[in-house]
This record gives sequence, structure tokens and C-alpha cells, in this order.
Amino acid sequence: MKLIIAAIKPFKLEEVREALTTIGVRGMMVTEIKGFGSQSGHTEIYRGAEYAVNFVPKVKLEIVVSDSMADQVADTIRATAKTDKIGDGKIFVLDVEQAVRVRTGETNEDAL
Repeated sequence: MKLIIAAIKPFKLEEVREALTTIGVRGMMVTEIKGFGSQSGHTEIYRGAEYAVNFVPKVKLEIVVSDSMADQVADTIRATAKTDKIGDGKIFVLDVEQAVRVRTGETNEDAL
């Protein structure tokens, strides 16, 4: 099993969710986050004063899938979240040692 962690622009969330549902992803966890990378934030003007916004709002997706689906899920996220502008996000793929469904006690891929 693989854990796919993706940080994307918030306005792309619904489009990515729909694309993932279409390819068979049955669930995901979503968290609102802030971060910075190459984009390094930006400046805004508030009540006439300019100030730096060092952290940019993003949405973090966490999805656990079978090994065979991992590449397809990562490719779908990349293609759907892409805007061709700086700050489109990142995707990380990690190994998952064990998964357990709390309600039934099912383990690993049966728990997905």
C-alpha cells in the first residue's frame, strides 16, 4: 500500500476530488494548511500598509491506495491540479506498513 500526500491550491480541491472519484479512489483526508516553497509568499496591502504574507494557503490531501493504483492516483492529481503557475504544489508517495479498519478490524488492503 502507498500513502499519497499532495499539497495543492485550494480552488483545485473539488476538481481533483471528482477526478480521483472517477478513477476509483474511495476516500481521502483533507486538511487546510499553509506553507511556502519556491513561491516564498507574496505582499498584500491592508488599510494602506504593505505587508508580507510568508505562508501561502494550500490544501493537503492524504490518500492510501493499493500499490497498483499509486502511479495512476499521483498522475491524476498532477494533471488535475496543474495550473502552470508557480505554487501548484507537491506530491509525495510513501510506503504504508499496515492499515486497520476500526469498525471491523479488517487489515491492510481489506481496510481500504
